[in-house]
Formats: sequence, structure tokens, C-alpha cells
Amino acid sequence: MTYQSHRLAIAPMMDWTDRHCRFLHRQLTRRALLYTEMVVADAVIQGARERLLGFDDTEHPVALQLGGSDPRKLAEAARIGEAFGYDEINLNVGCPSDRVQSGTFGACLMKTPGLVADCVAAMKASVGIPVTVKCRIGVDEQDPGPALDALADGVFVAGADALWVHARKAWLEGLSPKENRDVPPLDYSRVYRLKARKQNKFIGINGGIQSLEEALDHIDHVDGAMLGRTAYHTPGILAGVDAAFYGGKPNTFDFVALIDAMADYAARHIERGGRLVHVTRHMVGLFHGLPGARRYRQILSTDATRPGAGPDVLKAAFAAVDFGRADAEAA
Repeated sequence: MTYQSHRLAIAPMMDWTDRHCRFLHRQLTRRALLYTEMVVADAVIQGARERLLGFDDTEHPVALQLGGSDPRKLAEAARIGEAFGYDEINLNVGCPSDRVQSGTFGACLMKTPGLVADCVAAMKASVGIPVTVKCRIGVDEQDPGPALDALADGVFVAGADALWVHARKAWLEGLSPKENRDVPPLDYSRVYRLKARKQNKFIGINGGIQSLEEALDHIDHVDGAMLGRTAYHTPGILAGVDAAFYGGKPNTFDFVALIDAMADYAARHIERGGRLVHVTRHMVGLFHGLPGARRYRQILSTDATRPGAGPDVLKAAFAAVDFGRADAEAA
């Protein structure tokens, strides 16, 4: 599989795209590229690696996103990630949170494209899997024209295999991380212009994409599209990814297989000392708009959060959804 095959990806999202979320997403699409939450390089090197990096084999293809600004530490963390079996290492150059600002990484790195290039070069030299970057079009008062070009030029010279661009600025002063996801205006055309200039490089786009149809429209201009909050809040749309982006045959989704897979996965997680809610918190929006979805959400929001809740609660929630009517409407 070449990197050019990654036409659709699910964005790395802090506190959301953990291993349980990714397992759910993989039941819905076999081909989309999945990303971890950002993990700081120091934590990978010094922390509980299995807890931070462990994942289910079914998640492939799956990428590890790292945060940091020390080329040596990022190279070591990348080697650890490769040894764990990840298919890609991604460097975060877009997160605007206070935590990354205090550590001088994330979106702050847009101001130091030379350092980003050094980080990419160090990671490329340490691993044999793709190394990619996810960035913004600029930060604060930067002009997105030269800012994005400088970042892209540097990382591709350093050997980056792809650049995913969140098509809005990050404002490190005056806006909260939440506001940074909505308030700065989107500028898709800026990313399109970068692709026109870098025709032989993989450029993917992210930010504000609300549907698979919108994602397909973007792929007329760039190489890949990345879904974020839309994929998380309404994960059911991912069932259409393989047909729409990878040439699979449209067919009726196998809800029974999904029920069995998630119940079995939840049981294994509980056996290891976890709680049902760790899994079900990512599943609340799964059947948005389908008959019985409201009752499904109620069960997950109440019964699944109680101590001792098991897979039977999850099966009861699924039973509230009228899959027969859903199939009929899809036919």
C-alpha cells in the first residue's frame, strides 16, 4: 500500500481517538487511515508504553501522532512507535492548546519551520515507515502564504512522506483551543494552491468537512481528506467510506457483525480491568437519525456508565434500534 492510497483519514483528536474509538471506527471502514491522539515524545520514552501506545491488530492502517520539538527525542519515540507496529509516525504542528504552547511544540512550531524540518529528518533517519506532518496554514499574525510554503518546503526536503493541512490559522493568543476549531476562517483554497505547487507530493486537507460528499469534492484538488468531529459525533457515516473512496461495492451494512464485534471487544476490555463506558462513550452518535436511536443513546448514557456494567448493556442498547427499518430505508 503506497501513501497515495490514503484518500480518507480520521483526524487525531485529543481525548477522543483512543484505542476504543479506533476499534469502533475500524468496524465501519476497513480502509480509512486511523490516527492516535497526540502522544508527547517524552511520555513515549519515559511513560507506560503499553497504556500509551497499545492498540488492537485490527486497527491497521493506524498512525501514531507525536508531539515534541526535540529531534533526538522524537527520533527515539518514533523508533518505539515503529517497534509497537504502527504504520506511520506523524508530527503534530497544529495543536493550539495551552499545554503544547508551554512545551513549545504543536502549532507553535509553525513559527520555526527549520526546526520542524530537523525533527522530520531525525525521525526519517530512525524508522523505515512513513513520517508525516499535520499543520495549520499559519499562526497568529503570520501570512498563510509564506508561512505554509516555508513549512511545506522544509518538511519535504527533510523527507516527509505527506503533509496534512488543517485549513485554518491557529490563534495562540486570545482564543481557546475549542475556539481555534471554529473561529479562524477556513481557507481551503490556500491548501489547493499548495498542492498545485507541490504536484508530486502528498497533500491532504482537514478542517470543517461535514460529509463524505464534501471530502470527495476536496479530493478533486488534493490527495486526501481528513474527517474530524463529523466522524466522531456521527461515526455511522464511516460505513460508506470504503465504497466511496476505495472502489468497494455499496452494500447493506452488517449490523449483527458490528454488535458482536463491539460486545466481544467490550468484554475483553472489562476482563483486563476496564469499564464498559470506556468503550461506549465513543458510540453514542453511532445511529444518529435511525429509528430507536434516542433510546439507544439513553441506555449508553445511563446504564453503561454504572459500575459493573457489562456487554449485556451494550446489546440491550443495540436492541433498541430498528435495524430492519434502517435497512429498508437504505435499500
